[in-house]
Amino acid sequence: MTDEHRQIKNHLKITGEADLTIEVVILIILGIFMFLFGVLLFQINTGILPYAPDSTYGLFLLLIAFQIVTMGKTPFGDLKRSWLLILAGICVAIVGMAAGFIPGYLSEYVRILVGSVLFFGGAALFLQLFLREDKAKTWRHSSGVLQHLILACGIVYIITCFCGLITLFPGITTNQQTAVILILYAISLFYLAWCIQKIARKYPSSKQTASDIHARIDNTQTSRIWLVLKDTSLSLSLSVLLLVAVLLTLLGLVLIPVNLGLFPFSQDGLLGMLLVIFAIQMMALGETPVGAYKRSWLMVIIGMTFATFGIISSVVPGVLINLLQALIGLLNIIGGVVLLIGRFYPVLLAMRNPPDQPVFQPPILKKMNVTQTILNFVSIAFGISMLIPGIMPGLINAEIIVVNGLLLFVLAYLIRKLEKLYPI
Repeated sequence: MTDEHRQIKNHLKITGEADLTIEVVILIILGIFMFLFGVLLFQINTGILPYAPDSTYGLFLLLIAFQIVTMGKTPFGDLKRSWLLILAGICVAIVGMAAGFIPGYLSEYVRILVGSVLFFGGAALFLQLFLREDKAKTWRHSSGVLQHLILACGIVYIITCFCGLITLFPGITTNQQTAVILILYAISLFYLAWCIQKIARKYPSSKQTASDIHARIDNTQTSRIWLVLKDTSLSLSLSVLLLVAVLLTLLGLVLIPVNLGLFPFSQDGLLGMLLVIFAIQMMALGETPVGAYKRSWLMVIIGMTFATFGIISSVVPGVLINLLQALIGLLNIIGGVVLLIGRFYPVLLAMRNPPDQPVFQPPILKKMNVTQTILNFVSIAFGISMLIPGIMPGLINAEIIVVNGLLLFVLAYLIRKLEKLYPI
């Protein structure tokens, strides 16, 4: 094979369609989180780098919330993905975001919460692994990757318990020992992600699973009281959109007392969470702040880079703040402008060359276009405030962010309604 052929082959590998599941994406980001935390902890221990425990715990809780909302996977096992569980996941996200945004007020509570989740969750998952009939007892009779899955799950759950004890009882290990355990934890998470991805490729499932179909049928036949307990067919993109809406609404509400001098605020915690959410959207959906693209391996690499920056910002405050503030500001401005051009340029062309018969647009699509247009302008305003801090009064900036979050809830409602009217 010539060098030219090798280059073409490598290019196709990078730009080809990525098939990572959302579970694998979150495991990879958790692995990056633990690895970077472990590496940075060596420098934090010597006093070279600062440490922000609140935003670190907050980011971890946000990732847990993503697992709950998008997959129905809790730290204690898999549950039916009902609206009640999604609401619980959103509550976990709110606690994590609040801890990341307002340092000092929830420090002890989130430490105990994270430690309890790690220890009791790890223990529960380890017991389920060997006691449930559909797990290790079944997997051990198969050869290949399922054997690896037993080992990977066992290692991850055991180290999870250790990390929980270390979090609940600070001082039982030195910082250097904790750093080594975190790096080993990261390696085990990458190993588990590899196993799950291999299984997903070997036993692919259709995009619309039987549970999704039954969820739609059940939801139409169930009273509203019991609807919260039924399975939901909420799509991945809509689940992520809900969490982004929660983040921005909470951020805007928090910034009101912050601007009045009532609370401190962690810009690093905010930037870290935003970048990690961007990373999940890129890796799992191919969606970026400047538009949606093919979910290629190049997009996955870019997403992992964003996750790396976001995690460093959350763990080590002040190191990347200027760079990330400029990056997020530019992405919001460029994204808003690009999406506005993409929406109105075809309209201008149609006005110059009108069709013989006017194209009918359903009312719901008109509402979506209006909502998205307002969102694009709000995104540009948010980007400008990030890029040029102080250009607008703090309270006005907070109100703009609240409007942004509420509009995302409206958009999520319209998309959900559209999915019901025109199911794929």
